[in-house]
Amino acid sequence: MLEIRIIRDNGDLVRDSLKNRNRDPQLVDRFHELDENWKKLVEERNNLNRRRNEIAIEISKLSDEKKGAAMQSARGVSARLKEVENEIGQVERQRDDLLLYFPNIPNDRTPVGKSEDDNVVLSTPVPPAELKFKPRTHYDIGEELGLLDLKRGAKISGSGFYVLKGDGARLERALINYMLDVHRKQGYTEVQVPVIVRAKCALGTGQLPEKKDDMYWVQGEEMLLNPTAEVPVTNLLGEEILSREDLPIYYTAYLPSFRKEAGRHVDLKGIGRVHEFNKVELVKIVEPGTEEKELAKLLSDAEEVVRGLKLPYRIKHLCTGDLGFANEETFDIEVFAPGIGNWLEVSSCSSFSDFQARRARIKYRKEPHLKSEFVATLNGSGLALPRTFIAVLENYQNSDGSITIPEVLRPYMGGDGTISAVRHPA
Repeated sequence: MLEIRIIRDNGDLVRDSLKNRNRDPQLVDRFHELDENWKKLVEERNNLNRRRNEIAIEISKLSDEKKGAAMQSARGVSARLKEVENEIGQVERQRDDLLLYFPNIPNDRTPVGKSEDDNVVLSTPVPPAELKFKPRTHYDIGEELGLLDLKRGAKISGSGFYVLKGDGARLERALINYMLDVHRKQGYTEVQVPVIVRAKCALGTGQLPEKKDDMYWVQGEEMLLNPTAEVPVTNLLGEEILSREDLPIYYTAYLPSFRKEAGRHVDLKGIGRVHEFNKVELVKIVEPGTEEKELAKLLSDAEEVVRGLKLPYRIKHLCTGDLGFANEETFDIEVFAPGIGNWLEVSSCSSFSDFQARRARIKYRKEPHLKSEFVATLNGSGLALPRTFIAVLENYQNSDGSITIPEVLRPYMGGDGTISAVRHPA
């Protein structure tokens, strides 16, 4: 979350940030109203405490017969003091709740724009190749080869779910293992974390309260199914104080993720936007001031997976109007899928400054004798599986209906080089 001091002292900066993010700048006015009320109440509490002490001194100097009026005055001060304490608590809760709706302030490198149309394509390291035949969609390929079953996924769980079968399931498992091995070699520590997380974890990374309706909640509990692996992995260090020597910390994790995608269209025919999906996540906990360097390396680490798969891809710099709630800067990696004719985001590599760390209470000490400070956090997908799966099927399809398995995945597929149109069990 934003530090209170920033909103108090730099209201215009925060207003501009809200405008650039297409959000209501009057949020600042509502905050100032609560904050001024809080300051007045705190001042009144201080005055009442001072008056109570003065009365106590006066009473100690009075004779017993003259203490009555002073005691009555002391009781009035104490009663009002109790009321003020309650009012301060109420205002603090209202102000703290409002703070949760302030998004992070984009850094100076983030381009200003209204929507995804204003995102900046920085480069296309591997442009799309022109196929010598009309490319088919991943859902046609998947159904013909017995890799993908959309109808049975919908039968089991409803629209927006799917089933992978046979070599389709093997291919996704190969992608996951390949990604994890790449990231381990890059210096990330692999972790396995729970799929069910406490609500305070999603609050810590910024998904709550804004995306509450996108979550799958555990009935009767303040717990939910993981919306993205960034939530449990970042919160591994929640409410901890690290030493400077601990940093930087790099984690990678494979985890299923669950999102309702409330209010958004779910592609019933394909798997580009679904409710449950696998993802390999990258999370960095670093010293403040190193975010720019760490974000560049994070992007490069995610790119290495795409380069290894030899997929056509490009890099986008997200503008303020398309930036995630907790993000100060984001680069997207998009792969091209020739069958559906679209660029698909497979990774968002983001820096959050100390925004998440303030909410999750992750701190460090530069020196043992110094006051603790908040760390900085970053995360990225390395990569999201459904869209990577789409890109592999559509870019590696052959005119005879078979799929060539990317070379880097063959060791994970028992050495197989192709997936052919053979009979698969129902």
